[in-house]
Amino acid sequence: MSKRYETAFILKPTLAEEEANAKIEFFSELIAKNGGEIVAVERLGVKKLAYKIKKFERGFYAVIYFTSDGGVNKELERVYGITEDILRFIVIKYETKVEIDAWENMVNRAKGLPFKEYRLSETVREYRPRPQRAPRAPRGEEGGERRERQPRGEEIAEEAVAADANEEIKGVE
Repeated sequence: MSKRYETAFILKPTLAEEEANAKIEFFSELIAKNGGEIVAVERLGVKKLAYKIKKFERGFYAVIYFTSDGGVNKELERVYGITEDILRFIVIKYETKVEIDAWENMVNRAKGLPFKEYRLSETVREYRPRPQRAPRAPRGEEGGERRERQPRGEEIAEEAVAADANEEIKGVE
């Protein structure tokens, strides 16, 4: 059974549009040669980066959605690593039913097709808040007044004074 993948990468903004498209086609062919099947390609164009990467403030974004048995990933990452025009890349594998539904929606969006809208509760277990405890009664109302605890040092001092007082009383008798 084929697994679903997405690869996103950022190309240098200095590439011309034709060069960027040629790189995207090169990576698409690489996936196809290694047993993958291209489902959709999304060219997002030049966008501002969140932070500078290799002194570039902008980058050409592209996303390729594909299916494969898993043999493509290592070769794809190897080629990404040695290609000088790649600023960043990522390969994502979609496994669970929720992830596969999201992958299919992204593919449909990339192809310009309508995509399925679904409620979060249909795919993810609904959030259930913890049961609330009964509020505590304020101190003093339940079970009589509580004596405030004195710091330990004062307790020792009081015990020493009481012991001295007992010795004096015993000595007077």
